[in-house]
Amino acid sequence: MKSFKNQLVIGIVFLVLGLMLTLQFKNIQNYGGILSVQRAQELASELKDAKNQREALQQQVREYENRLRQYEESAARVSSVAEDMKKDLEKARLLAGLTDVEGPGIVVTLSEAQPNQEFNVFYIHYDKLLRVLNELNAAGVEAVSINEQRVVATTEIRLAGSHININYQRFAPPFVFKAIGNPETLESALRLKGGIVEELEYYGILVNIKKEQNILIPRYSKVLEFKYAKPANK
Repeated sequence: MKSFKNQLVIGIVFLVLGLMLTLQFKNIQNYGGILSVQRAQELASELKDAKNQREALQQQVREYENRLRQYEESAARVSSVAEDMKKDLEKARLLAGLTDVEGPGIVVTLSEAQPNQEFNVFYIHYDKLLRVLNELNAAGVEAVSINEQRVVATTEIRLAGSHININYQRFAPPFVFKAIGNPETLESALRLKGGIVEELEYYGILVNIKKEQNILIPRYSKVLEFKYAKPANK
């Protein structure tokens, strides 16, 4: 009987322990499942936030790329305008005679038949120099100098006592014209029948014309100033 009671007590204890273990196991499973679902939801939320941030960053990258492209296009336009302005300025300086130039053309030398005598301004008169210059201009000369003095719009060729002034400097023979243009056309214009060369030779002035493939003409060395003229308002 005693043995039976002991076995019954032991059985009840084991039964209680088993129930307790079963309940504990279920609780662990239930709580563990709840925690797993919460964690999964948190991870899903974090993933969604990360995707949203990535899309926002990608949008910013696209905006910055568009801005950079606009800056590059703007810089290219500015560079193009600056290059055009530079070309226009160079052309203007060239036309104004403010830059050294070189190219094919002719060299015309006017000298006295008797160079040892004292220079007579009426022998090679300044109007003869103007005649030569006019013929060269009519023949399409692109640049010209007389005794290394660049001829520009303000250049004066006039009598000054016993000398001839060119760009406010005094000169006596020989007078050397350097003219850039088509060599054949320039020479033909001077050598026309009844033209300036025949006239100069008639008065005993020696005329030498030499065609060259590369003539260097210096720029106008003085400062061009305009006190009264200004761009007109259109």
